[in-house]
Amino acid sequence: MKVLVMDDDVWINKMLNKVLVAEGYGVYSAFNGKEGLNVLKEHEDIELIITDIVMPEKEGIETIMEIKNIYKNKKIIAISGGGKLKPDGYLLLAKKLGANEVLTKPFDSDELLKIIDKVMS
Repeated sequence: MKVLVMDDDVWINKMLNKVLVAEGYGVYSAFNGKEGLNVLKEHEDIELIITDIVMPEKEGIETIMEIKNIYKNKKIIAISGGGKLKPDGYLLLAKKLGANEVLTKPFDSDELLKIIDKVMS
């Protein structure tokens, strides 16, 4: 399965990549929603998107809405540690706008893998 990871935090992006590759997933990375949408256009076989909410250029809420508008069947997991708001507010909105599941940062690899299994089954 192919996964797109979108997070502007380089360390989190690398950590997610490492966990997913170790599990056998094909992984693409982007550091904001604009980059992520370009990656999706090039690799439409991506089945799962893991996106941060607070990012530069194009943030996660807008990105989720655009993905759901163009690619109705893509699965999305929204992640956030918050910004000006607590992460709960962003994640609740993300879920209402099309994210299949949400995760509050920080989370561990086991939590992430359980959520991926839930979303993809």
